[in-house]
Amino acid sequence: MSFTRILSFIAIFALAACSAGEEGNSDKQKTAVPITGEVNIYSSRHYDTDLALYDDFTAQTGIKVNRIEAGADALIERVVSEGEYSPADILITVDAGRLWRAEEAGILAPVQSKLLEERLPDHLRHPDGLWFGLSKRARIVIYNKKQGRPANLNNYGDLANPEHKNEICVRSSSNIYNISLLSAIIAHEGVEKAEQWTKGVVANFARPPQGNDTSQISAVASGECRISIVNSYYLARFADGDDQAKKEFAEIGIIFPDQETRGTHVNISGAGLLKYAPNRDNAIRFLEYLTEESAQQYFANGNNEYPAVPDVKSASAVEALGVFKEDEINAAELGRNQTEAVKIFDRAGWQ
Repeated sequence: MSFTRILSFIAIFALAACSAGEEGNSDKQKTAVPITGEVNIYSSRHYDTDLALYDDFTAQTGIKVNRIEAGADALIERVVSEGEYSPADILITVDAGRLWRAEEAGILAPVQSKLLEERLPDHLRHPDGLWFGLSKRARIVIYNKKQGRPANLNNYGDLANPEHKNEICVRSSSNIYNISLLSAIIAHEGVEKAEQWTKGVVANFARPPQGNDTSQISAVASGECRISIVNSYYLARFADGDDQAKKEFAEIGIIFPDQETRGTHVNISGAGLLKYAPNRDNAIRFLEYLTEESAQQYFANGNNEYPAVPDVKSASAVEALGVFKEDEINAAELGRNQTEAVKIFDRAGWQ
C-alpha cells in the first residue's frame, strides 16, 4: 500500500471518529438539562441518600442545589443572625419540635401549593403552610423477649403503672423526641394527666435517664432493663445492621402503643420555606419534588423512616417492624406544647 493511500485511510478514520464524537456530544446536549438557577438548603440531615436526591432534582429541573449542614438549633440561629441577607431558601430538619422552634423564631414563610396539599395528609402539614412533613418515625415501646411481654402494657399510659417499677430505662427529658411525645400526651389528655403520667414513669425507672435510643435498645436486649421507648428507625438500623446488632434486635419485642385508641405517636422530618428566600420559586418546586414517589423513597430510606405521602412504600427495614395505626394529631401541636412539657419533666424529676 502506498504512503498516499495510508494517509487517505488515516484521514477517513479521523473524519469518522470526529463525526461519531460530534454525534455523541449532540445526544448529550439533547438529554442534558442546563443549569437554570439554584436553591440553597440549610439541613440538619446528613445521609448519603439525600445527596443522591439533590442530584436527581438537579438532573430533572436544572436547578442546582447548594447546601449547608449543621445541627437544627445552630441553623436556626444562623438564619436569625443573617436576617434579610440570608442566602438560605429552605430549612430541613427532624422533629416537629425543631420546626416549631423555627416558627417561633419567625424565620419561616407560608407556602400555598395544591400539590403539597393534595399529597400530604393534613396532620403532617402546618395549618398555615409554614412547614411540611416529608417522612415519619414512630415512638415505639420495646421489651426484653426473654423476660416476656410485660402484663398490661398496651398504651403509653401503661408505662406509669406501678407494676413496672424498676423496669424502664429511657433517655434524658431534654431529648426532643421525649419532649414531643409528652407534648402529644398534653394535647390529648391535658396538663394534669400528663404530669401524673410523667411522675408514674419516673417512679418506674430502672436507672437514671442516659444515652441515646441506640443504648436503650442495647440495655433492653442485655436485660439491664425490661422496657424502653425508642424511635422506629433505630430499631430498623439494628434489624439491618451487623451481626451483633441483629443479635440484639432478636432479643427485642415491639409494641405499637394505643392501637385501640388514638394510635401510636409519630413525628416527622420536615422542611419549610425561609422568610427571606432569594430563590422562592425554586424552593417551592424543591418542596413539591420531595413529595414525588421516587423522592419520598430516597428521603425516607436515608434514615429508615416511613414516607409521609400515603401509599408510598419504603424499601427500608422499617417496613418489617409491622403495620400500625398512627396518631393523627396535627404535628404542630407537638411544638406548641413543648414549653409545658419541659416544665412537667422538671417538676417530675425526669432528669
